[in-house]
Amino acid sequence: MSKQTIAIVGLGALGILYGQHLSEALGKSRVKIIVNEKRKARYEHEGVSLNGKACNFNYVLETEKGNPADLVIVCTKSLTLDSGMESMKNQVGKHTTILSLINGISSEQILGARFGYEKVIPTVAIGMDATREGQDVRSKVKGWLQIGADVPEKVQRLMKVKKLFDEAQFPYTIEEDILLKIWQKFIMNVGVNQVVMVNETTYKDIQTGGDFHQQAWAAMAEVVLIAKAEGIPLQEEHIQNAFDIIDTVDPDGMPSMRQDGLAKRPTEVELFAGTILAKSKEHNIPTPVNKALYTKVKEMEQLF
Repeated sequence: MSKQTIAIVGLGALGILYGQHLSEALGKSRVKIIVNEKRKARYEHEGVSLNGKACNFNYVLETEKGNPADLVIVCTKSLTLDSGMESMKNQVGKHTTILSLINGISSEQILGARFGYEKVIPTVAIGMDATREGQDVRSKVKGWLQIGADVPEKVQRLMKVKKLFDEAQFPYTIEEDILLKIWQKFIMNVGVNQVVMVNETTYKDIQTGGDFHQQAWAAMAEVVLIAKAEGIPLQEEHIQNAFDIIDTVDPDGMPSMRQDGLAKRPTEVELFAGTILAKSKEHNIPTPVNKALYTKVKEMEQLF
């Protein structure tokens, strides 16, 4: 039996962080970084690196056909998911499994609608502190992936991913209630990412208490209310769990949303406060903290 192969779509901070681990563990030929011709030329000319060490990636053109990957890991931003799906389409075959590392609670549904829900294993990327600086990614904490089968029919696919990750000594856990874990990550994104963004700070001011910490807590508390209305057993204790994880990352690091703000790129505010505001209206639950965060981020984006 041939060895399983992996395709990675999206070479941002997570794509580089996990692409490097998997390429070193499994061998360059088994890990395909899917790119168009322009990006391939740029990456090969300028290079990309992790903590200053050059990455020797196997760049494969998105137009290449005939050899679908066993596993596709989607590392794009939510705003570029549509183009990412176009890039990965030739890597998806009948037996391909898809993991999405995109923030929020909707990417699995979007990927499932395009490629088949049976192929998508719900996934949460958690605990990492990867920050991209030009073509280099800085990371002290790799974090891990939480994966799980949301329906029994996906267990066999899940076990294939487990086998591959075990071979690569890749950090992961299998979660019995993966949908709850997705909401637990979502609660962190809504609180931490947005508060760091609007206050133009780093993880340090979230970790150490004070006004920013309290603002993030209040935003997360609104997510708990929405989750309960959606039938998700999210509890206030999950807010503290989120802060426990944030306390482990580099204080000088920052979430991707803040990195986007510094780079004057559109942020994922629609995924976070935008989602909460839409569900707030649906369930008639006031969410003033997220409304204020949404308004502030939109004001900041207007100045980009």
